[in-house]
Amino acid sequence: MEAVLAAAEVRTGPLDFEAWVTEKADALLRFAYVLTGDATLAEDAVQDALTTACARWGRVSRADDPEAYVKRMVVNAHISWWRRFRRRETPVDDPVRTARAVSDGTATRAEADAIWDLCATLPDKQRAAVVLRFYEELSYAEIAQLLHCAEATARSHVHRALAALKTTLSTEGAEDA
Repeated sequence: MEAVLAAAEVRTGPLDFEAWVTEKADALLRFAYVLTGDATLAEDAVQDALTTACARWGRVSRADDPEAYVKRMVVNAHISWWRRFRRRETPVDDPVRTARAVSDGTATRAEADAIWDLCATLPDKQRAAVVLRFYEELSYAEIAQLLHCAEATARSHVHRALAALKTTLSTEGAEDA
């Protein structure tokens, strides 16, 4: 008796499965596309899920919601794909070109030296005021106290120094062009 029922299930199972797939295939593909973001990956995930579902259709069709069951299979198929993909080695053309350049400090040091060379062209009090203001980050009142001058004079030293540096940089930039 069981053999007859099993044979009947085998005969009716694929027909039910085929009818179900005909009805749900588009919805499964849309779901898989939203999941994967790629039409080809979506088709592969649905195909893998439906292959598994066909082999287990007797159990899948008895589930409360066969569509949800197969959607979970689609998700699992996609997860399996990206796990395999992440384990794969991916060759690159030239590792030297893809690696970020690591600064050895030469450019930074050259820039700092150029700034100090420019500051050396300033008069002593202006140079001192700029260093105290921007390197030591002192207030104008503190600069005035250290330089033994009024706060307005300290501001003037910094302002004149910056104007001179700006002019020098503009002149050098015009000569380089």
